[in-house]
Amino acid sequence: MTSTISVGHQRFVVPTEQIDALVLIIDDEPQIRKALAQLLEERGSRVIDAATGAEGLSLAATRMPDLVILDIGLPDMAGDEVCREMRAWSQVPIVVLSARHSEAEKVRLLDLGADDYLTKPFGSAELVARVRAHLRRATVSESDLPAVIRAGDIEIDFHRRGAFRNGERLHLTPLEWSLLRTMATQAGRTLTHRQLFDAVWARSHGNASQYLRVFITALRKKIEPDPSSPQLIVTEPGVGYRFEIPRQG
Repeated sequence: MTSTISVGHQRFVVPTEQIDALVLIIDDEPQIRKALAQLLEERGSRVIDAATGAEGLSLAATRMPDLVILDIGLPDMAGDEVCREMRAWSQVPIVVLSARHSEAEKVRLLDLGADDYLTKPFGSAELVARVRAHLRRATVSESDLPAVIRAGDIEIDFHRRGAFRNGERLHLTPLEWSLLRTMATQAGRTLTHRQLFDAVWARSHGNASQYLRVFITALRKKIEPDPSSPQLIVTEPGVGYRFEIPRQG
């Protein structure tokens, strides 16, 4: 089943798989709020919206949404301030929408706790897919994580603390395993250089980009079918890396 929606001057044909969630949209543009609400409500979501940061924070605190879509160009306060305040008391997934394409902007928002970042004009099918992925991830606690994640011909076995191809263990150093585990348990989410560096190296000093470039290159040579065209560890230029699980079939 599909439907057609409009965002700005663009029209999209998108699948209508159901999304059972309460979603808060914080955006000062009425047409964007309307289009997003239509998109989500057609999939079964309940939608509340706010035109300012202050109103959005208030709704987030009182209604406790399952996910927040946040525009960073708000009239009363900066989007990063909204993100920082919300993250101080809530772990709700935050998907940022912005017309700004700056890599530094993306890094700052993700480091402040946003879970994802899409630039306008955005593809509605992609937005729906990301909303669904973040809602799915939010309902899975650490103890609920699967024992094994299969990505292409690779099995990542968290109980046995290793990666396997055709049953054969791949030789990963402790740091490579820590890096792979960190990304695989948050598959689909872009992690910034700083977030990965802090998680794996557990220290605040050092050049995160340089460290990661070396270890990501080594890791790709071991797990990617073609390291020159990586499919599992995707680079977000200037931002960080994202682990992708290939679709079956």
